[in-house]
Amino acid sequence: MTAPEGRRIGHDTADAPPARSGRGPATTDRPSLLIVDDESAILDSLGILFKNEGYAVSVARGGRAALEALGRAVPEIVLTDVRMPSVNGLEILAAAHEKDPDVPVILMTAQAELKTAIEAVNRGAFHYIQKPFDNDELIAICRRALEHRQLKAENRVLKQEIQRRERSEVVRPIGASQAFREVMRLAETVAPTDSIVLIEGESGTGKEVIARYIHGRSERHAGPFLSINCGALPEGLLESELFGHVKGSFTGAVRDHEGLFAAAAGGSFFLDEIGEMTPATQVKLLRVLQEREVTPVGGTQPLPVDLRLIAATNRDLEDDMKGGRFRSDLYYRLNVIAIHLPPLRSRKDDIPLLADAFLRRMAVERGQAPKAIGPDAMASIMDYDWPGNVRELENALERAATLSKGEEISVSTLPARVTERRAPALVAERPSANPPLDVVERAYITWVLQSVGGNKTRAAEVLGIDPSTLYRKLARYDSGSA
Repeated sequence: MTAPEGRRIGHDTADAPPARSGRGPATTDRPSLLIVDDESAILDSLGILFKNEGYAVSVARGGRAALEALGRAVPEIVLTDVRMPSVNGLEILAAAHEKDPDVPVILMTAQAELKTAIEAVNRGAFHYIQKPFDNDELIAICRRALEHRQLKAENRVLKQEIQRRERSEVVRPIGASQAFREVMRLAETVAPTDSIVLIEGESGTGKEVIARYIHGRSERHAGPFLSINCGALPEGLLESELFGHVKGSFTGAVRDHEGLFAAAAGGSFFLDEIGEMTPATQVKLLRVLQEREVTPVGGTQPLPVDLRLIAATNRDLEDDMKGGRFRSDLYYRLNVIAIHLPPLRSRKDDIPLLADAFLRRMAVERGQAPKAIGPDAMASIMDYDWPGNVRELENALERAATLSKGEEISVSTLPARVTERRAPALVAERPSANPPLDVVERAYITWVLQSVGGNKTRAAEVLGIDPSTLYRKLARYDSGSA
């Protein structure tokens, strides 16, 4: 697009250019653009131009306003003038990259500021454009910036997938406690089937490890094992990654993109933290499970999918379903085989085995002999509750192994939280010889709840009582009447 009668934005700004009559946004999933300038006429002109190009435009008059905008949210592209009072374009560039190193920053510069613009490119700016500039040229630069950003994102996903595949060999999860043996018994039973599996457990308990084990023991073990964290991506990007998109479906979709559901054909797909999925995406996932087909974003032709779904959550999906936060039809479709992975605090017999395995693996990676754990250090490790579960244990041991100078890990090398905290007793350390029944009952219910990670429905099953009875008892405990 060129300005009418050969006029160029950034030269004569007495009037804003008319709205573009060409193509508009292809979908509501519009790329976000922050325009920064200290002249209102330029902001108005560029705002109209890019809104008609399908962008979600926000404007900031001056550098200080831009810094405030970047503090609230980082757009997909920043278009900023170089010379502004108080805060200039180089400072905007630095602030944007501090928030997101991948955000493309394009600078608008006058002839006299070319040296500064070139310096900005050397500091990581995507491009610069001289005033007065042609609309088509500026639009093309922004389009290339979007493509560049998308390529970087896809490269990250590809690298992560390569790493996942390198780690996909079948490794038996570690544990010998009764609770963990029950998990493994169920995992080994369902692995040869094609049933959907829902793995429940707190963050850090090793849900993906169990999912990989199920895949490795299944008939699909030769196929890919792909995974995605539903809470790590915004809704629009999550849908594009899951279902794929067709070229031109939205601004920046420069070519067809195969979604992960299609890429997982013949293998297993692991949806981590499925409870974080938005209602709109839940509807689309339900259709995939019901119809065994997926329609890319912007597409009309459904594609068949052949995969096994394994989902995981650290939330109580049944509670979310009752509260209207999770679709009941999707919950029942997912909850075919449920595996509850207990927290580490309820299977402390597994801690020595896990610690030994972690230290041996670290030793191999570092080309060293594995370090032992001193008696006092082991006592602290066994006494700690590990709210971050297996992941926290692994990180603490990596820290300790790094800081330990000798062959043995001592208390001093463990994180302070591990050595200073002590697990609270479920009942008094010196109970009476004949405690009242309600004290024993409360202690037992508390222990069961801890062992199942706070899942009240599962706790009621273990206790052999109706969930409503359990809720009444817990309410009575909270009120202090028991």
